[in-house]
Amino acid sequence: MYDAIIIGGGPAGLQAALTLGRMHRRTLLLDSGEYRNGTVPHAHNLLTNDGRDPAELRRLGRAEIAAYETVRIQDAAATEITRVDATLVVTVAGAPLRSRAVILATGLADDLPPIPGLADRWGNRVANCPFCHGHEFAGQRVAVLNATGHAAMLAAMLEPVASEIVVLDPVRVREVGDSPAGLRLHLDDGTTEDVAGAFVAPVSRQRAPFADQLGLERQESGAVRVDPFGRTSVDGVYAVGDMAQPDHFMGPMASLANAIAAGQLAAVAVVQADAQVRVASHS
Repeated sequence: MYDAIIIGGGPAGLQAALTLGRMHRRTLLLDSGEYRNGTVPHAHNLLTNDGRDPAELRRLGRAEIAAYETVRIQDAAATEITRVDATLVVTVAGAPLRSRAVILATGLADDLPPIPGLADRWGNRVANCPFCHGHEFAGQRVAVLNATGHAAMLAAMLEPVASEIVVLDPVRVREVGDSPAGLRLHLDDGTTEDVAGAFVAPVSRQRAPFADQLGLERQESGAVRVDPFGRTSVDGVYAVGDMAQPDHFMGPMASLANAIAAGQLAAVAVVQADAQVRVASHS
C-alpha cells in the first residue's frame, strides 16, 4: 500500500514526489514520458532556471528525488484508476497498485490548427504562451493566429515586446515555412507574411482519461476543478499543474512555477490528511 501514487513526471509531479519524500511517505511516481513541453528546447520564466532545457530540469529533479528512500519512480503509464472502499487502485501494465491518495499531474495535450508546417515548429518559433516565449521575439515582427476575442488580448500583451504584430485568422494560412526572419506564412490569397514567430491558441484537452474515469468535477475550460490545495471532488484524489484549475483562476495556468507550487501544495495536503488519520487512531 502506497501513501500516494503520483501520475505524471513533469514539474508538478516531481515536486509533489520531492515533498512527500522529505516527509517519508511511501510514494510511487509513474512517468509515461509524455510532456506538453516535450518539443520546447528552452524553458523560461522559472527563477534560477530561466532558459534551461525542460528535459534537463526533469533529469535534475529525478536526481534530487533519488536521495529519498521512500519514493520510487517508474517509467510506465497508468491505464485506469478505480476506488475500492477507502483505497484507490491504479492499474499499470495490468497490475493493480493500491494507494491511500492519488495525485494527477498528467497535464494537457494541444490540438493545433491543421496548417501544414505548423506542428513541425511548435515549441520553437510557434508558441502559445507570451510569458514563456514572448521575450525571445523582442523587437521583431510576430503573428497572432487567432480568430477569437483572445487575439486582441494576446496582441496587447505582446505590444511592448514585438516591433509589429500581425493578427490573422488561422483559416487564411495555407502553410507555414521558413524565412530569413524566421517563419513565412503562406496565405489563401497568394501573399506571404514573414515573421520571427507566431502565437497560436491550440485547443487543449486532458491528456489522460482519469478525470472521466473518476467523474471529477470540471471547470468550463475542461480543467479539473480543484481547491487551493489541489483537492478534487473525489476524496483522496488531487490534481495539479495545467490540467487543474482553482475557482480563482480565469483558466488553467500553463506555467512551470505554478506547476511546481501546485505539486508542493497537493503533497502537503496528502501529508496533512494522513496526519489527521494518525491523530484519530491515537485518540
